[in-house]
Amino acid sequence: MNLRARLCTTPAVWTAPVWVGIVVFYFFHALHLEDPYEEVIAGPLWAPDQVAQSLFYFYPFAYAITCALAIWEGGRLKRDGVWGLAPGRSRYRVAAHTLVPVMAAGWLILVLPVAMRLIETRLLPTPAALAPLLLGMGLVVAWAVIGCALGHFTPRLISAPLSAVVVYYLIVQTGQVEPVWLRHVSGAPDTVPDFGEQYKALTLLVPFLFTASVAVFVALWWLPAARAVRRRVCGAAGIGAVVVMALCAHAAAGWGYGNGPISGGHAAARCTGTAPRVCVAETGGAADRLDQVRGEIVRSFSELQQAGVNVTTPKTVSDNLLNGRHKKASSRSTWWLPLSQQAGKNGPGMIAIRYGVLLSSVRFPCTFPTSFEDGRSAAWVVNHDAALLWAATVIHADQPYLAWRRGEYGGIFQNSAQVLAKVEQRVRAARKLPAAQQTAWFHAEQTKACGLVQEGRR
Repeated sequence: MNLRARLCTTPAVWTAPVWVGIVVFYFFHALHLEDPYEEVIAGPLWAPDQVAQSLFYFYPFAYAITCALAIWEGGRLKRDGVWGLAPGRSRYRVAAHTLVPVMAAGWLILVLPVAMRLIETRLLPTPAALAPLLLGMGLVVAWAVIGCALGHFTPRLISAPLSAVVVYYLIVQTGQVEPVWLRHVSGAPDTVPDFGEQYKALTLLVPFLFTASVAVFVALWWLPAARAVRRRVCGAAGIGAVVVMALCAHAAAGWGYGNGPISGGHAAARCTGTAPRVCVAETGGAADRLDQVRGEIVRSFSELQQAGVNVTTPKTVSDNLLNGRHKKASSRSTWWLPLSQQAGKNGPGMIAIRYGVLLSSVRFPCTFPTSFEDGRSAAWVVNHDAALLWAATVIHADQPYLAWRRGEYGGIFQNSAQVLAKVEQRVRAARKLPAAQQTAWFHAEQTKACGLVQEGRR
């Protein structure tokens, strides 16, 4: 059968308006339901993350449509008596020619949303970004083989639509049930990489081998050999498939929810200056404001030091977006701050950069509780917060600090408004003092806060 005749008879073509329409509609509906277009293109933009997000909704749909179309084509081959004809061509070649349009339909269901997302975000595809797409395309082939075999043994009028529902439900439900390994072998990766991350090979190899082993076992039924030989080969292949599936399940059993093997730190950074050297993610959404970000950081250091605050300038201030999901703790020489999040188009702006410098640079000669426990005194809060609020006013970052503490007080104190008013009153009085006395007052507040927290621990 020539190409034109095949395209005219294959259900992959005459059902195309339905599944292409669903893909386009669902892309704009589902992928922009929570993240509007403006927020998506504002960043951060990372190709592996965007590709994985765009595929998340379409893996089950691609496998379901592929299996249903393959069952229909497999049933047609049986109805037409193709397998009983003289073997002018191998069964594998006949099946491959029949399933090419079916597999093309499954591939298109996956390629369309990826292409639209990359065009939308103006990102270039990378091998790491296309890896989950290749996984899906490989599994489309596997489901086509499985479907074609099912079409040979089942009535296609019933099994084709039923299989579409069952396969879709099967893939979707594995992401909502126990044990956890089911979602990792389903072919719809449960793990979505964060910025700067990409899948490790095992994350994609496990689901591929799990389903592909079944497809290989099924394909061996078409082996052009004597029935006895075919049974022995299929028996060995069946045992092999069970072993492979068990190994895949065992490998995925140690992975948590949305926590398949991932490697981070792959995003490029853009840096400027020295002492401190400031770096932001190149596609994090704030790279065009890098000089302004560094200027705010340097200015904040200078203003705090001039006011008498003991600030140790780090060697590097880096964007913690570059760490992916596993954030690194700051040290004296290296700070990790959410620079892209703060200075990006959807961020609060430079005031948030100054606020980050405040929280990272102002140090007390003691440690404070990370939470308020019943029965312990919180008298130190007023002096502690007054000292920090004074430093915040020095670098014009008092608004975010007050907003944060106002929210914190509401869950701690019954008289939160009075506590905050007392803190602000002390700072207003201190700001009226001469510069030297303000410095002395700041250090005195620190000392008093440390003394009160020590008394509360006794």
